[in-house]
Amino acid sequence: MSLKKRMYKYEEALLKRGYRTIAGTDEVGRGPLAGPLVCAAVILDPHNKIEGLNDSKKLSEKKREFLFDEIKKKAIAFSIVYIDEEKIDDINIYQASKKGMLDAIEQLSVKADYVLSDAMPLGDIKHESIIKGDSKSASIAAASILAKVDRD
Repeated sequence: MSLKKRMYKYEEALLKRGYRTIAGTDEVGRGPLAGPLVCAAVILDPHNKIEGLNDSKKLSEKKREFLFDEIKKKAIAFSIVYIDEEKIDDINIYQASKKGMLDAIEQLSVKADYVLSDAMPLGDIKHESIIKGDSKSASIAAASILAKVDRD
């Protein structure tokens, strides 16, 4: 199975189940705890797939920047949210990551009817939390890229 086909596996399965606006969400900045936490959400266009999506940490800076522009051009909707250090200290990094992802989902210009998250349970919304989701789902990978490039 090609990387492109594998990366869209979750989205394709959800489309077959009748979902139409599938968002992926991820964060960057959770590891080093230096500076703000950046969370993104993306709804990709299932009819205009983006080649080369993968975990932002596995891509060169040049490739990330190219994909950042592609995602912004081709996505149905995207949003990027910052959680500052003060808020992180106040609620802890785990809760800050969850809040950031939920805020990013809420700020999408198109309402998501299903969400794929990178290893984060999101409560009552329809979602699936995928371990290492940024290397398994195109929409989570896209969110990972947006958050990382925007932060860097």
